[in-house]
Amino acid sequence: MTLLAGPVPLRRNRDFQVFWAAQALSALGSSFSLVALPLLVLHATGSVAQMGLITGVAGAAGVASGLVAGVVADRHDRRRLMVACDAARLVLYGAVPLLWWTAGEVVWALYPLMAAASVATMVFDVACSAAVPALVDRDQITAANSRLEGTYAAGFVLGPVAAGLLTGLLGPVPAIAVDAATFGLSAAGLLLIRLRPRATVAERSALWPDLVTGLRFLWGTPRLRAITALYMPVTFLSLGLVDLFIYYLRHDLGQGDRVVGLLLGVASLGAIAAAAVTPALRRRLGFGPAWLGAYLACGVAIAAAGLVFHVAAVLIAATVFAFGETAAAISSASLRQTVTPEHLLGRVTAAFRLVHHSCGPLGALVLTTAAAGIGVRGPLTAVGVLFVVVVAIGFATPLAARTPEAPG
Repeated sequence: MTLLAGPVPLRRNRDFQVFWAAQALSALGSSFSLVALPLLVLHATGSVAQMGLITGVAGAAGVASGLVAGVVADRHDRRRLMVACDAARLVLYGAVPLLWWTAGEVVWALYPLMAAASVATMVFDVACSAAVPALVDRDQITAANSRLEGTYAAGFVLGPVAAGLLTGLLGPVPAIAVDAATFGLSAAGLLLIRLRPRATVAERSALWPDLVTGLRFLWGTPRLRAITALYMPVTFLSLGLVDLFIYYLRHDLGQGDRVVGLLLGVASLGAIAAAAVTPALRRRLGFGPAWLGAYLACGVAIAAAGLVFHVAAVLIAATVFAFGETAAAISSASLRQTVTPEHLLGRVTAAFRLVHHSCGPLGALVLTTAAAGIGVRGPLTAVGVLFVVVVAIGFATPLAARTPEAPG
């Protein structure tokens, strides 16, 4: 990218525009699997616990690779790293339909394939987040993240709808094949961009000191420490929610695959709304109150879905949850990218993901196992109440301040 004397507007920043388009393709494909993979397992086994187990195993693999992903992202060319991860996901997701078409319903194969794909996704996400400041100017970071998250959200509107329709017509396997193809297109797009040279590249020291550097910075910055600690219970409660929503709609409310995809697609409009309004909310309320308020709304809506036995209640809960998750993701990513030195950004991002994702796999197993034993409505209500408890705790931390964006 040619550096000009003044900031280049995002609409004229070629590298960011291509990067943005590549991420749109990847998000569209991922949204296919978000619906198609649980439906594939449900069609093959009829078990919500099996759905949760695969989600938990994949999540645990991603967590285990977290800190190493940060070291790799800080030591190596981030563009090449993202291309390699997309190529790996093309192969791994592409193997699912090949196995289903040639060997039958080999559900056991999903465990290693999705675990490996989760590792590739973790490395990709860390490198992607660390690459944003090398594509745009510092004062454009929040706007860039909002555009990226808005595009992800748009993909998650179109993807579930298309996946639900395709699954209803042909079954979930073709939807996963589409997902695999989008990773190949994303890799091709990333080959066309250039990142600004880094002023400092992480030295190749012993692995363990590199691993703990990100944790030390994360834990030594009060606002980053507070948000990371609060994200742990949030992720515990959140990771299995999509499985619960899908099982609730299919099993308890008797809806078909097309309705499941359509409902999750419409719910993703909440994420698009969050991408549009989050920068203004942060300016008006400050990062902490906006972040906590979004999750308070999530808690109330999820509890209502458990208490009210109706498709509309699930739709509202999923929409509000999509809004809160997206607003929080934009804000937390922008905060990290603003206060973290560029040469540490991969390790700090990875440390953040490691800590806050660490409870997610267990949470997915607990939620889906509970739903299999006592039904979905009780666990949903409990999740909503616990979200409200987490928000109440958050107001006793540094996040309650109106302007926590400035470096400490």
